[in-house]
This record gives sequence, structure tokens and C-alpha cells, in this order.
Amino acid sequence: MPTDCISYQNSGYFTPLMNDYLDQKSNLRLLYNRFPTLENFDDQILEKKLNFNGYDNGKSKRSLLVTVLEKQYSLIKTSTETLNNINLLNDSNTFTITTGHQLNLFTGPLYFLYKIISTINLTKELKSKYPESNFVPIYWMATEDHDFEEINYFIFKGRKFRWNKESSGPVGRLSTEGLADFFKLYQQDLGSGKNADTIKKLFQESYLNHTNLADATRFLANELFSEQGLVILDADDHDLKTTFIPYIKNELLSQTSYKEVTKTIENLKEYPIQVNPREINLFYLEDNLRERIIFENGTYKVNNTTIEYAETEILSLLDTNPEKFSPNVIMRPLYQEVILPNLCYIGGGGELAYWLELKSFFDTVNVTFPILLLRNSAVLVSEKQAKKADKLGLSWANLFSKQNDLINNKVKLLDEYSIDLSIQKDFLKNQFHYLHTLAQKTDPSFSGAVKAQEAKQIKGLEQLEKRLLKAQKRKHSEELERLTILQNELFPNKSLQERQANFSEFYLEYGEQLIPNLINKLHPLEVNFDIITL
Repeated sequence: MPTDCISYQNSGYFTPLMNDYLDQKSNLRLLYNRFPTLENFDDQILEKKLNFNGYDNGKSKRSLLVTVLEKQYSLIKTSTETLNNINLLNDSNTFTITTGHQLNLFTGPLYFLYKIISTINLTKELKSKYPESNFVPIYWMATEDHDFEEINYFIFKGRKFRWNKESSGPVGRLSTEGLADFFKLYQQDLGSGKNADTIKKLFQESYLNHTNLADATRFLANELFSEQGLVILDADDHDLKTTFIPYIKNELLSQTSYKEVTKTIENLKEYPIQVNPREINLFYLEDNLRERIIFENGTYKVNNTTIEYAETEILSLLDTNPEKFSPNVIMRPLYQEVILPNLCYIGGGGELAYWLELKSFFDTVNVTFPILLLRNSAVLVSEKQAKKADKLGLSWANLFSKQNDLINNKVKLLDEYSIDLSIQKDFLKNQFHYLHTLAQKTDPSFSGAVKAQEAKQIKGLEQLEKRLLKAQKRKHSEELERLTILQNELFPNKSLQERQANFSEFYLEYGEQLIPNLINKLHPLEVNFDIITL
């Protein structure tokens, strides 16, 4: 099987901003605190310890966090490892490594697993490096999000299974009603057998035995990762929001986030901007409502409603009901870092892109900015597929290339005669350079005719090259078809496997060894795209 690997930067699947961040380009240096190396966590630990271990209304942030987690875990059975990790959060030498993710139905795409495994594995590496401290992996459930269309489906063996339901308000509070009918269709495609039965039971116990999406997702993630000590947090909570009140108040009165992020965006003009801040980066939240808070003519209004408050009224509401205020994508990272003793956030390229907009804002409100780590990415390959790649003489780098480039390059390798007419085109250009010079010296009016003739002959060579390539493709059609089929299996819909397939497709084949295998093979601080043979 191929033995090469490919870096994130060379994979073709990451933006220029992410590639430059991974390359530690100097123009981005002011946008993050410390680059993710094992050694850099030493200073990050010291800084976060000084910044975090405070009190809120006479109660330590840590004890408040533990109380909330104990309440959230009171109704589900979990592992000793997870319970120990929750208790360790009381200790001033305990820190978290956090990843966040939407409440995608049945985890959604594969990279949900990679995010959490990256988080778990980094805590292990840190414990080995810094044994005097403790490190707890956190999955932050995005329960306050409201874009149901992004999470109401998953893809299994190329087929999209969608949960059709009306939705408004935060998705974590959404009823799981209707998933019994969804499950009837899904289980038919699962078939029978031990692994299929395990998947069916997991879906039933997660979604059919829980009344809302937050509880269902917590149960599911706990079933998958509790043995690794994963702690799952739902921050849609009155007590946790109480800790965040000073920052919400600042947002309402001073709009600090808008001012600071806008200034940072000015320094990112060479890259596409991931998110743009609003003047107030908060939503108003109720069970069936999540709408922007807007400040107009001295009044705070809830968008698309008749709800409005004077300044004294909204500040009074904040003091008594902070759970009604929900941070948007700009404020949510700050909320996370205020309530957690967090050292590092692990996310995908899109997530880290908007985190890079926030450093100045964090500095202004005096909250430690976390280390930003790009999550692991991987392609899962069966032994049969790996042998096919080897037999076809393909490297993994070959398989990451665009399909048309892959086919054309393979055709050129298969034939003893080159169909690259670059040498001929260069020769022709040199000849016409002489003719251009001659025309200028004799009669400049002939220059147009020379240019036209040059373009015509170059185009003729290009067309001939295409026809030769087409003929070669017909000649090697069987081998090229095998190559195309293999790439389509590993990159469904010409996209990354991890963004398409659901974990259940692989669990059906590999069973309970799937997750331990991934845990053993994913290394969070490496910057190579992992090719994992199962």
C-alpha cells in the first residue's frame, strides 16, 4: 500500500488563511496567543491559571461549573473516568481542552469524531508532558444555535437521511418528536447483524428515549466517548450565564466586540472574512425564539418581534434572567473562555478562521485567548482499497488531486510516448518571436497578422494535444475506470470523506474497534492529513 502522507497545506482542502496560520506567517502573528506546540502550553497554563481562578458572587467559577455539570449528568449513566474529570475541575491545577460542535443528527459527518478524539488525545499528551496538572476534554454542545437545516440530516452510504420538522428557537430545546418515523426508514438500510443491532440500539436510546435534542446528543456522545473521560457541557444554563453577566452588559452598553473585531478585519483584507460582527452580538432567547437584539433610537429591540426594552429594563432583565441572552458566533468564544479553565480550542479551518478575528477583543476585556489547534483530518481506507491504490501505482498525494488532473497525469505515465506538447509550443513561440521582430523592422502593419497566425497555430497544437490525450484515455479506459472508482469511494461527491459520510457507515463494517482504532492513530499536534487503514 502507499506509504506517503500529505500535509494539510498540500492537500488542497484548506484555505490560504489556514495554510498561512499553519506556516506561522508573520502577518498573522498578532491574531493568536501561542502556536500549538507542546512546549507552548507551559506559558499558557500559567497565564490561564492567573486569569481564571476567581470568584463570582462569592462562589468560585470552578465550583459553579462542577455543580452545573453534576446536575446535567444526574440523569444519565456515565463512566468513572468522566465523573473523576468533573470532580477534578474543582482543582486549581486542572485545565480543559475544548472542542465545540453543532447537535448534528446522529453526529452528522465523520469529523465530529475527529474533533472529539483530537481533544481527548491532546489531554493525554499534555498529562504526559505536565504531570503536575490535570487536563479534561470538553465537548461544548452548540445547544443555542438555531439553524436546524444544517443539522437535521446525515449521509449513510451515499443516501441523505433527513429529519423533516418545523423548528424555531435554540436547537438544544427542540423536541425529538418525529424521529421514531425517521428511524423506521434508517434501520431498513442498516440491515441485520451484530454491528447493525448496536447502531439501532444507540439511535433508539439516544433519540427515542430523550425528549429534546440536547439530552439526546449528550447521551449519544457519552455512549461513544465516556470511557475516555469526555465531559459534555450544555452552556444554555442560568447559572453559567450569571458568570457572563458583566460581559453581556458591556456588549449591550459599549459594543466592544464590534469595535475590536472590525479593526482586526481591516488587517485581514487579503483573506476572505469568515464572519462580520454586528453592533450587538447577542440574541434574545426563549424556547421557540432566538432573534437578534438591536439597538435603535435609545431602545433595545428583539428583531422580528414587538419585544423592546429601555436601557434600565434590559439591564434589570439581564440581572434576573441572564439565560435569555445568547451569544452569537462572535461572543460565544468569549463565553466559553470565561466559564472554563480552558487552554486550547480545537476546531476546523472555518472555526479557527473566525477565532483569529477575536484576539484583540479578548485582550480588551482581559480574558486569556486560547491556543488554537486545527483538528485532525483523516481518510479511512479499507485494506482492499489500500491494495488497489498500490496495484494502480498511486500515492495518497495522487488521490488528493483533482480527478481530471489525476486521470491526465496517469495517462502520461502509462504511455511510453509523451503527449505533452509543451516543447513544441515553446519552439513555435520562439519562431513567432523572430517573425514579430521581422515584422516590426519591415512593416509594423503585419504585426496583427503575425499575432493571429501565432494564436491559430498554438490553438491547433492544444487541440491536437487534447485529441491525443482523449485517444490515450480510450486506450487505457479500464485502468482509468478503476482509478476513478477508487477515488470516488475515498472522496465521495469529489469532497472529503469526513465531510460526507456518517460514522455508522464505518461502524457497520468495523464495529466497536472503530473508535479505539481512531484514537490510536490520530495525533493532534501533527499537521499531516491522516490516512488510516482499518
